[in-house]
Amino acid sequence: MLKSLLIAATILSVPALAEETARPLPVPQQDVPATDGIQTAVLAGGCFWGIAGVFQHVKGVRAVTAGYSGGAATTARYRAVEGGNTGHAEAVQVRFAPHQVSYGRLLQVYFSVMDPTTVNRQGPDQGPQYRSEIFAADPAQRRVAEAYIIQLGAAHAFSQPIATRLSNLSGFYPAEAYHQDYLIRNPSAPYIVVNDLPKLEKLKRLYPDLYRAEPVTLAAR
Repeated sequence: MLKSLLIAATILSVPALAEETARPLPVPQQDVPATDGIQTAVLAGGCFWGIAGVFQHVKGVRAVTAGYSGGAATTARYRAVEGGNTGHAEAVQVRFAPHQVSYGRLLQVYFSVMDPTTVNRQGPDQGPQYRSEIFAADPAQRRVAEAYIIQLGAAHAFSQPIATRLSNLSGFYPAEAYHQDYLIRNPSAPYIVVNDLPKLEKLKRLYPDLYRAEPVTLAAR
């Protein structure tokens, strides 16, 4: 179902993880070594508007692109993906400077602002395209993600088991232009106010060392 048809239901919904992550999650015990240049992470955690908006406010992030991962290039289009049959998840590509923010810290933020315990659902959005999934770009990212999921489970960070999938990245396809910088351009939209601004407030409250007030935008590049 298109998000435009969910606005009325959204106003009555309760944001995910209202209490689950009231405190910061543990810092990852393992991390990808910092290197010169820019690294890339691809993460899916429900509607890409909110996840993109959060990472655009993380220090060290250089660019965030909303898009699709998990399916073929030929069907990486919004209307096709929203049918739930293409294999894609709505995802974000995060380009970051590892000397300023590590891959592990990005995962810490990621698990804090979406619900990793639900299958094919985030907030009011249902279907496999809204699943939570980490698309590891290389073996190092996969090892760190696997270790962090185990660490969070051992710490009983969530009341239910983590259902987030972990896959090797096979492709990322940028979404249509109107999806880019969506939260920044539409901060008063009902869907954003109810479901996504609380994610941004959670980033600011839980990880003030990572939060920056001025977001990075694709429009400015």
